[in-house]
Amino acid sequence: MARRDEYLEKFKAQLDQWNADLARLEAKAEEAQADARLRYEAEIEELRQRREEARERMKELEHAGEDAWDDFRKRAEKAWTDLDEGFRKAWSHFR
Repeated sequence: MARRDEYLEKFKAQLDQWNADLARLEAKAEEAQADARLRYEAEIEELRQRREEARERMKELEHAGEDAWDDFRKRAEKAWTDLDEGFRKAWSHFR
């Protein structure tokens, strides 16, 4: 059970980091010119959706029974990987 709790804490910390990154991206989008702002806002909206998917996977992990936990963990890791890739892509466009 300790391993599961550690895993969930790691996910929560990463989600907090992504929330902070998303806030920074939103601030940069507000400073951008109108044409660039539309592109940034579209990427930010996609990141918001991925963040919500990751948050849902984390909730599933928190409530999963021991037998189902490994399956939920794998799905959560996939959502995390997708979200991480989305943030990397967005940051590359903002630089």
